[in-house]
Amino acid sequence: MEPKLEKQFVDLLEKNQNIVHKICRLYTNDADAHNDLFQEISIQLFKAYPKFRGEAKFSTWMYRVALNTAITLYRKSKKRIRTQDFDTVMFKVASEDYDNTVEEQLKLMYSAVKQLNDIDKALVFLYLEDKPYSEISETLGITEVNARVKMNRVKKKLKELLNS
Repeated sequence: MEPKLEKQFVDLLEKNQNIVHKICRLYTNDADAHNDLFQEISIQLFKAYPKFRGEAKFSTWMYRVALNTAITLYRKSKKRIRTQDFDTVMFKVASEDYDNTVEEQLKLMYSAVKQLNDIDKALVFLYLEDKPYSEISETLGITEVNARVKMNRVKKKLKELLNS
């Protein structure tokens, strides 16, 4: 990649890196896996950047590449033996003044979302990022109507998961 194009890519990645971090959080369970996925997504973005034509916003293109990379690696990791997450067995001491209600609700929500299939996870993620259905459909490669229908089904499924 030519230096000018490389600098442009690095600037855009730095500006939009939170997108990648959010996707990593959704598809990983610990810091090491998060860092590995972040690195892999960054590599895939770097490789694909010369082909980015600017027909969509950079962030939309970035979501698509990042989600495709995460989904591909997630599917490969499902074939491995699952082990206990270290974070779930650590003892935590709560301060009396600290109200962790929101944190606990977020943990429950992430736990429910992680039980969804990979495409539904991506759909929820983009929805929670306040992306319009037109952008969600473009990012996931489905019709806008399909995105709306899938989202309604996923909402029902999440309610069931959270209420069980």
